[in-house]
Amino acid sequence: MQDAIIRWAAELQSIAQAGLFYSKDVFDWERYQRIRDIAAEMVSSRTDLPLPKINSLFCGDVGYQTPKVDTRAAIIRNDKILLVRERNDKWSVPGGWCDFNLSPMDNTVKEVKEEAGLDVKVLRLIAVQDRDKHNQPKYIYSIVKIFYLCEAISGSFKKNIETSESRYFGLHELPVLAEEKVNREQIEMCVNAYHDPNWRALFD
Repeated sequence: MQDAIIRWAAELQSIAQAGLFYSKDVFDWERYQRIRDIAAEMVSSRTDLPLPKINSLFCGDVGYQTPKVDTRAAIIRNDKILLVRERNDKWSVPGGWCDFNLSPMDNTVKEVKEEAGLDVKVLRLIAVQDRDKHNQPKYIYSIVKIFYLCEAISGSFKKNIETSESRYFGLHELPVLAEEKVNREQIEMCVNAYHDPNWRALFD
């Protein structure tokens, strides 16, 4: 039942967001805002997140609701993939939310510089994925994940507000992963793409 309620809340929030953006009637705005509030309250009742946090994550966008975009960089050297240690001590490939004024490829370059201290060249697209088909736990908003194969050109790691360490790992020695962002299956996919010069991008 909990998953159904979260799904219903997400659908109500999407309807309310579109109504708030497109409606011209002030009374309809009030109704759509109330629907949005109810959706947030439904999520709060089913999770351990406080209502202000849910409002900022779940009800903060305007316009027609679309998925968020997350870009990730696969940088491989000597059959090992570069991972960065995040603040929770779990590891991920460098990446993050796509900034509104950057292309997915440019965003990937920026994220690698910020999180791993490296200047990279994007070589090719590995995959475009619906996050909820690959990563757990499921989120109350949709995310498109884009993986690129990249080559490190210069630079070195510097500790920063997002990551405390970077290191190359082989598939047999992977650390504890931030699986909500990247899992073993996705890392194996990236390594396979590196070894296959004829790799064709995967997509959901």
